Amino acid sequence: MASEVRQKATLAQNAANVMNKMTTAQKNTALAAMADALIENQASIIEANGKDLERGRENGTSPSLLDRLALNEARVADIAEGLRQVVELPDPVGELLEQFDRPNGLRVEKTRVPLGVIGMIYEARPNVTVDAVGLCLKTGNCVVLRGGSAAIESNRRIVEVLREALAATDLPQDAIQLIEDSDRASVNEMLKLNGLLDVVIPRGGAALIRNVVENATVPVIETGAGICHTFVDESADYDMAERIAFNAKVQRPSVCNSMETLLLHEAFAERHLSQITDRFVAANVELRGDKRTAERISQVKPATEQDYATEYNDYVLNIRIVANLDEALDHIRTFSTKHSECIVTENAAHAERFLMEVDAAAVYHNASTRFTDGFEFGFGAEIGISTQKLHARGPMGLPALTSTKFRVYGNGQIRG
Repeated sequence: MASEVRQKATLAQNAANVMNKMTTAQKNTALAAMADALIENQASIIEANGKDLERGRENGTSPSLLDRLALNEARVADIAEGLRQVVELPDPVGELLEQFDRPNGLRVEKTRVPLGVIGMIYEARPNVTVDAVGLCLKTGNCVVLRGGSAAIESNRRIVEVLREALAATDLPQDAIQLIEDSDRASVNEMLKLNGLLDVVIPRGGAALIRNVVENATVPVIETGAGICHTFVDESADYDMAERIAFNAKVQRPSVCNSMETLLLHEAFAERHLSQITDRFVAANVELRGDKRTAERISQVKPATEQDYATEYNDYVLNIRIVANLDEALDHIRTFSTKHSECIVTENAAHAERFLMEVDAAAVYHNASTRFTDGFEFGFGAEIGISTQKLHARGPMGLPALTSTKFRVYGNGQIRG
């Protein structure tokens, strides 16, 4: 007997033959129905989420991870609104990208088409379940979801609600599949389902992403962990620098675009180190720093190389004083996960060097890294933030979930 993973991937593959024929109107009707269903069933979704939260607290899950897991009426409403925003976005499927005529009379068109069946492997954020479903269905794809065990009750109920909503639409219910087996073997099996899954997208911590990238035979779109830096240059305006750095760390530390290391030019640190660290201490941020920082600020613990290489997703921040822009760039090259990096400076030449030389999916001048997000970039909900360089990079909206097809029209041409 086939495993749960293979059975559900096969159902999704069969449904793909129906999904790729769906019109934009049919897909939008289904998305709107799913959004309504989430609101109508929010009480049962929150109840299921409560079981996950209770189990998480019993297992000692950190407050930041519990925050990522938690659902309430406002968050369910936001998730439903995300689906409605996807309805309003242009459908990329069928978009004509290029057309040209050949000397032999052939007319060639390049169009967008669905990828097929997308495997989503992710951790404890149930909103990702809905985002993934919405984006995949809008682009004519089917999706096989494998969320983390920490959110299994939430995900199970959410998928039940979404599939029930599809029953009253033209879209096949089997376009949405949830793998409920929480054993790691189910992930490893998904990674080898060539012929059933067309692509796998991992979304979560560094260990999860590394496992997928290293072991998959199915093509992977790699989303990256976020060891993000903010470099405050000598010429930076203090008020602006403090606002940006504080927002990048504290506004929501549990997400991948939050800042993990603050780099301070030594001249700026000479003037403002105590002032800027006081703001973080007041917000209960644990500070770790290089020798120069720790010697000057009593609340700063010595930082290790491992600290600089860690994505905390928590109220923990590294601080390092650097001599100049070159030293900041060297640090970022060493520890960056190529997600989001920021420079705060009034020096236009330094800003341009930073934007040109830093190898990351998003680079910022005088703005918080927290903006690396599909909604903030105007793409609507995102499937993840790609830190690779092939196919898609940065926040991945609808076009990133499509491939291309060449349609060739002739009138009897043969090749000699």
